[in-house]
Order: sequence, then structure tokens, then C-alpha cells
Amino acid sequence: MERTPVNIDRIEAAQERIRGLARVTPILTSPFLDEIAGRRVFVKAEPLQVTGSFKFRGALSALSALPSGLGVLAYSSGNHAQGVAMAARLQGREAVIVMPDDAPALKIENTRSLGAEVVLYDRAAGESREEIGAALSAERGLHLVKPYDDPDVIAGQGTVGLELADQLPADVQGDVLVCCGGGGLSSGVALALEARRPDLRVRPVEPAGFDDTTRSLRSGQRVTNDRLSGSICDAILTPAPGELTFPILQRLAGPGLVVTDDEALHAMAHAAIRLKLATEPGGAVSLAAALFRQDQIEGDAVTVVVSGGNADPETLARALTL
Repeated sequence: MERTPVNIDRIEAAQERIRGLARVTPILTSPFLDEIAGRRVFVKAEPLQVTGSFKFRGALSALSALPSGLGVLAYSSGNHAQGVAMAARLQGREAVIVMPDDAPALKIENTRSLGAEVVLYDRAAGESREEIGAALSAERGLHLVKPYDDPDVIAGQGTVGLELADQLPADVQGDVLVCCGGGGLSSGVALALEARRPDLRVRPVEPAGFDDTTRSLRSGQRVTNDRLSGSICDAILTPAPGELTFPILQRLAGPGLVVTDDEALHAMAHAAIRLKLATEPGGAVSLAAALFRQDQIEGDAVTVVVSGGNADPETLARALTL
């Protein structure tokens, strides 16, 4: 694994490489959400990013640092898949994506529609996406773009933090709640804020039963989840925090927060009704924490990075009819 450090210089370089292709997403607010949360809530709307999630930033950052013409491979439940597929399409590269067969049908369909070859695997049976991806990469001469343990991916996700530093009012301090799987987004944002807004602190948010980062931060070492399926928050179900991302979070992040699937669905409904923003369960856990874990958050304001909006219509309908 590449050990080149990720720092503010690398994040700023990624921002230059993706400028004009990745969107600068807005900050959204609602007095109704403020009332529920008991404080001001500032929502960074990454569902409005290209391909519907922050993952396009990291994918484009990583691919734009590669030699032209080199094919790429990725493993993902959907958002990294679509980000890599779109970035490869823009650059005329071959893309092969390893996806779990229980990923939302919309994400599988979108990845194929963007021109990538999709290889499905059974994660419920214990098949390893990492092993499948490494084998395909070696066999076909493809460059493996990891979903979070890649310095250029982390740097690309860190551009969310650079935007937050510019967009948030100067009097907004305290916690920045970030949806967390392997930690690419949360660690990248933490590094950017350390340099630009040290008055803001990242706190990773995970679904109940899959809170490996929260438990790892508490114990001081990387721990794993007992299973890799069983939550509707498919976008952020990972085996353990990343080898590159965890030391960053250990140094810069506050304690993790954990929410239930039902709370994530309720947050999706609030985002749709109050912000007119379509979200997915894994992308809405940060908002769920702001709304339903008020006693674990300090200060009169909280910042929320809603990370993705690629939900199946059935899941959106379920959220809106709770």
C-alpha cells in the first residue's frame, strides 16, 4: 500500500485537477431542521454532485493522476463504482467494477450505463471484493482504484472540506458530522479543516451494527465488523476502517456517532420534505445524527455532510411513508 502522506498540499492539488468537472455543492438550511435538532443545521448537499455522491471527487482525483490510457478497476457497492465509471468515461479509459449482487439495482444499472463492465459477487456468502478486485487487476493489467485507502482518493474527498471552509459562516464552529464507511471522506475533510478551519471537528457517523470506526476510535486500534450485510445503509458498509484513513481520524476526529436504519430513513424524509434533497440511507446517517443524537453534540450549530443520493425509488417511497 502506498504510504505517501495525504496533506493539505495534496488536497489542493486534487482540487485543481477536478476543477470544472466536479461541482461545488451548496450548503442548505431549514428552520424546520433547526427546530428538530435544537441548533442551527448546515447541510453540505453532495447528492447534487456528479453521479449523485461525493465519490466522483475522489475517483476523478485518482484517475486524473494516472497515465493516460491505463484501464482501471474498482470495487464498490455503487457510489464509488459510478464515480470511477464516470471519471473513466470522461478520460476514455476502460473501467471494470466489482459490485455486491445485493447492491441497489439503480446503482448497478447506472454503473453499466456509464460504460463500465460490472462483475458481481456475493458478500453475504463471505466473498471478498478485495481478493476479486486484486485478481482481476493482475489478470487484465488494470490499475486498482481503492474506494478509500488511496492517497489521491482521500485528497479528492478532502475537497469537500475545502469548500466547507469557504462556505460556512465564520461563527459556525464545533462538529462536522460525516457519513463514514472506510473513512475516505471523513479523513479527507478532517485534513482540509485542520488546515483551513481548525475550529471545526469531524465526527464520523455510522449505522448501528456496522460501527467499526466508532469502536476503533474508542479502542485505539482498528476493529472489524462481524458481518458485511444486513443494513439498508449499503453505501457505507465496510469491513474495517482503512489503513490510511484510520490514523488520520485517530488524530483529528471526535468520537463516532451511531444511528439506526429507521433513523436514517426518517432523515431521508426530512431531507426530501424540508430541503427538497433526495438522499440515500447511507448518505443520510449524518443528518440522522444531527436530528436524533442532539445530546451527543455540543454547540449552537452543527454541520452535516450528506454524502449521497442514489437510492432506489422503493427506498425513497419507504422513507416518505414511515
